Amino acid sequence: MDVRLLSAVAEVGRAAVPDIAGRLGMDVREVAARLAALSTTGLPLVVGVECDQQGIRNAVAVAQQWAAQNAASGPHPTAGYSGPHPMSGPYPASGPHPVPGPHQGPVSGPAPVPGPPPMPQPPVAPQPPMSTWGPPGSAAWARGDQPAPVPAQPPAGTSTIGTKLDVHGVSGERISIQLIEVVDPADFLFTAAGHELQEGERSVVVHTELTNHGQVPFSSLPDMYLELITKDGAPVTKAPVSMSSRPPHRMGVQPGETAGGHTIYVLPESTELSAVRWTPQPGDQQRTLLWDITGL
Repeated sequence: MDVRLLSAVAEVGRAAVPDIAGRLGMDVREVAARLAALSTTGLPLVVGVECDQQGIRNAVAVAQQWAAQNAASGPHPTAGYSGPHPMSGPYPASGPHPVPGPHQGPVSGPAPVPGPPPMPQPPVAPQPPMSTWGPPGSAAWARGDQPAPVPAQPPAGTSTIGTKLDVHGVSGERISIQLIEVVDPADFLFTAAGHELQEGERSVVVHTELTNHGQVPFSSLPDMYLELITKDGAPVTKAPVSMSSRPPHRMGVQPGETAGGHTIYVLPESTELSAVRWTPQPGDQQRTLLWDITGL
């Protein structure tokens, strides 16, 4: 497995860990762990990290607030009590636990007050643990609350170049993505940027924009899983190259912002394309967006 992984790294030279995992069909956490281990063996290999600094700070602040709320909520209402309290074991949260004996009024000191004990303040419901955005191990943190319902997407083939489609991200982000332009072929742009095409290959450039309409930062690359779809249904993933004349997407889009970028593909010259597909993570059919490009 390490040999296969190193072969993929040697082929691309420089790529994000999720991209390498996607190429090999592996869990991104396993890829990250293996690459980190291999980098300590003396191989000419550097494993790096890139992030949206403000997005990470926001995620850390949410995690710290969540921990503080759980620490302040005290024992769970179903937990047993011990010590000087006149009860033990669970008691129902819907009402006070009856204690025999008349009420004797307030008592000073640490001794318990006879009669019905005061109801504890209901604890703050703990949020689900923080997890990583999208495929495991990606740089963006997910919110702890439940994501809003995902709106239904238009049927395949009804959206074309220029159409803006709305979707909710896996962390609850309210975003829209617009397919601005598809340049096919883009060989003149590709070679002008200093890249070379092999015999029988062509390049395609796709320009998209992502707008963040919500309050949650979109902390991943907008085109992490932007793919071309061939007429026989096969996906074509992006190439690990960029052009100065067509700037790539940058990591993260803050609330209220719109960010654009270009994605480059290299594919066989004879391949016929039918669509551009966006998804936040592989296999997420519920949040898949599709644009028909058969008319190009």
